[in-house]
Amino acid sequence: MTRQKKRFIAGATCTECNAADSLMLFTEHGVEHVECVECGFKMSEPKEQGSGSERTFDGVIGVFKPD
Repeated sequence: MTRQKKRFIAGATCTECNAADSLMLFTEHGVEHVECVECGFKMSEPKEQGSGSERTFDGVIGVFKPD
């Protein structure tokens, strides 16, 4: 099982329970997963389709990239 460490998404709100700062992001077998730790709601998206950290940031001073 190839699984990266889980990271919380700061400022994100769950679309199901509206809990703030409860979404964690992790990648498993090349698929990005988002899971709410409050209600258990899950979303997933293949890496090819997701914008993920490949987006360009205009007007941003710096972008935090762990690891």
